[in-house]
Amino acid sequence: MGWKSLDDMDLHGKRVLVRVDINVPVENFEVTDATRIERIVPTVHDILSKGGTPILLAHFGRPKGKVNLDMSLRQVLPALKRALMRTVALVETLDAAEKFTAEVAAADVVLIENIRFNPGEEANDPAFAARLAQLGDVYCNDAFSAAHRAHASTEGIAHHLPSCAGRLMQAELSALEAALSRPERPVGAVVGGAKVSTKIALLENLVNRLDLLVIGGGMANTFLTAQGAQLGASLCEHDYLETARDIMAQAAKSGCRVLLPVDGLVATEFKAGAAHSVVQLGPDTVLDADQMVLDAGPQTIGQMRAAFENLKTLIWNGPMGAFEISPFDTATVAAAQVAAKQTRDGALISVAGGGDTVAALNQAGVADDFTYISTAGGAFLEWMEGKTLPGVAALGG
Repeated sequence: MGWKSLDDMDLHGKRVLVRVDINVPVENFEVTDATRIERIVPTVHDILSKGGTPILLAHFGRPKGKVNLDMSLRQVLPALKRALMRTVALVETLDAAEKFTAEVAAADVVLIENIRFNPGEEANDPAFAARLAQLGDVYCNDAFSAAHRAHASTEGIAHHLPSCAGRLMQAELSALEAALSRPERPVGAVVGGAKVSTKIALLENLVNRLDLLVIGGGMANTFLTAQGAQLGASLCEHDYLETARDIMAQAAKSGCRVLLPVDGLVATEFKAGAAHSVVQLGPDTVLDADQMVLDAGPQTIGQMRAAFENLKTLIWNGPMGAFEISPFDTATVAAAQVAAKQTRDGALISVAGGGDTVAALNQAGVADDFTYISTAGGAFLEWMEGKTLPGVAALGG
């Protein structure tokens, strides 16, 4: 934990450049999910309480270095004002930011227009980073979800100013370090989702760090097929069977128990309420050509429940089945509720992240019960893969 927090900084009378992630969904100029905006509120309020002026740097969409008014932060300004309950002034260009008007200077918070309108941002151009740094006295990164990008506002600027993590970044880093760098053992992980190919690095890193690895979703089909199962029309990446076998061998070598589904809900249609049956799964399983495994079964749920009871730390990324359609959300919901109860009882530290994961935990009604849920997607995965995140490294962490 080499990085500093807001507690380590003198902010009185200082302009604080704050990199935030308010890249939120918008429909008809209305923010439909303000979660990311709400999560930056503690940082902004803390800077104000310490006598600083927050100057927010943020991106919205992928304008590719050109001004595109369809991706203007003006769309999120009303939601930002509501969340902060402070006056917020939008500055539309860097030229304007370098010479604030009286109106802007009088605002509690300053928001600079979409930083990705500038080609120097994603190129991490040193001159552009230096120009940004001239706008403030202190740099605060509160955008963990963008920390895997070495951009001017996430990495370059940190080399020019005294730098620290904001409250959201601090919470993310503390939670992830507790889960993976210094976990209370035994430590386990649930890794689900559709494809092994997107999570090879994650699995290869985790099997050397975990006591238990639960593999679910379409990924589990690839592992079962690698053992000899014939799973009909089930989602399976046949090009990654050898990779699955290598991961299983590495897990055995490192003492990590791998829990694969021993039964599953099998259907011939991918739709809500589809007729299905419970089928035993293993190396000898042979399904009909039109049959698909769409969720883990009751016996697997029982094994997960028993395995979770012995854990002190649990990391979760990805659903156990086709959670978007009932009843194939059964295993994901059941396992999530078990983990949530153990967390509420004080017996488990539970950290989850990834878009589908957050949606699944919300669906299970347990998102508020986990120790920490990361809103980051790629950054969460890269941290779990053991990669160095440029935006974190620049803070000294």
